[in-house]
Amino acid sequence: MSPEPYPAAQAAAPRVHRYLSALFAEGSPRHPVPLPDEAFILRVLDVAFWASLRREEGRAPTISLALVPRERAESSLQFARPLPLAAAPLARLAPAVERPGVHLGVWHGPDGGIVWGSTMAVPAFVAVVEVVAPGLLVVKVRRDPDAAKYTNILVLEGDDARILDTKVPLQPDCPTIVSSLFGFESPASWVASADLLVQLATSMRAHGRGGALIVLPAGDEAWRASVATPLTYELSPPWTVLRDLDKATRPNPDRRWTYVSRPVAAVAGLTAVDGATLLSHDYDVIAFGVKLVRRKGWPAVERIVVSEPIEGRGAREMHPVQVGGTRHLSAAQFVHDQRDASALVASQDGRFTVFNWSTELNAVTAHRVEALLL
Repeated sequence: MSPEPYPAAQAAAPRVHRYLSALFAEGSPRHPVPLPDEAFILRVLDVAFWASLRREEGRAPTISLALVPRERAESSLQFARPLPLAAAPLARLAPAVERPGVHLGVWHGPDGGIVWGSTMAVPAFVAVVEVVAPGLLVVKVRRDPDAAKYTNILVLEGDDARILDTKVPLQPDCPTIVSSLFGFESPASWVASADLLVQLATSMRAHGRGGALIVLPAGDEAWRASVATPLTYELSPPWTVLRDLDKATRPNPDRRWTYVSRPVAAVAGLTAVDGATLLSHDYDVIAFGVKLVRRKGWPAVERIVVSEPIEGRGAREMHPVQVGGTRHLSAAQFVHDQRDASALVASQDGRFTVFNWSTELNAVTAHRVEALLL
C-alpha cells in the first residue's frame, strides 16, 4: 500500500462505512456477517486502486474483492497460507478470478489485511469492491439474501468519489428501469419488463458500439408518425424470442437467465446497427436500424431535465444539444412526440441515458445511469 492512501479513497471510506452501518441497522440479516471498520474499508479501496494500475502479462487486472471473513463464506477456496492484502498479489491473482461471480475473499489480518482465498457465494450485506478498469472501482452490496442482484453504492474513478443517491427511486416519474437498477426490490417484486430491460441495457453498454432502444406501448401504431419510411429492417412478424422465453421462465426465476441471456445479447446486438431498435412493452422486436424523425406538426424539443443518481448532483435543465449527439437528440425528440414511449441510449464512451416523458415536470427527462450499470 502507498504510505498515504490516495485522497479519493480517504473521502470514500467513511461514506461506505456509514452506508453499511445504516444497512445493518435496518434489521438483522439472515446470515449475519461482521461489519468491516472504516480503516479496513480504506485499506481495501487503496490497495484495489493501486492494483488496478498494474499490468499482469500486459493486461490490466479485473478483480472482485468480497469483504468477508473466511468462516462466513460458502463455496470457498481457502489458501493454506493467506496472502498479504497488497497490490502485487491481487494483480497476480486476477486471471484466476476475472470471471463473473468469482470473488477474492479479504478480511482483517496482520499488517492491515489478508487475502484468504476465493468464493462464489457472497452473503447478503457483504460489501464487494470491483476493479472494473485502471483507476475505476465500484463498491456494491447485495441487500437481500435471496437476490442475485447487487446495488452499486459508490463509484470511484481517479480522484472522483461518487456516492449513489438512494432517494432517486422515490422521485415522481422515476422510470421503473432506473428504480430497478438500484436493486431495492427483491426479484419477486421487480416489474418484469424492467427486469429484462436492465439486462438489455447492460448488454447494449457492453458491445461498445453505441445504440438506441425505443420501448413502445404494445399494439399502438402511433410511433409510425415519428420514423422515416420505408423501414429497411421492419420485422414481419415481430420477433417474439424475448416474450416467449420470458413467459416460459417466469415459473422458474432461479434459472431464468440461463435461458434468456443469449436472446438478450442478440436483441442488444441489433441496437449496434445505425438507427434505433423498436421494442414493444411485451418484448416483441418490431424493427431495427430505424431513423427517428420529428412528428409532423409537433415542435422541436427545447428543454430536457437531466438527472444523475449521484449525491450532490441534482436535476438541471439543459438544451437538448447539451445532452449528447444525434442519437440522444433524436431519442429525446421521439419521447417528446410519443409520450407513452421511453428510450434507452448507449454511447460508445460508456455513458447510458434513459429518456422518458414526465407529466410532473411537463418535460422530457434524461436519467444518466451508467454508474448503476458498472
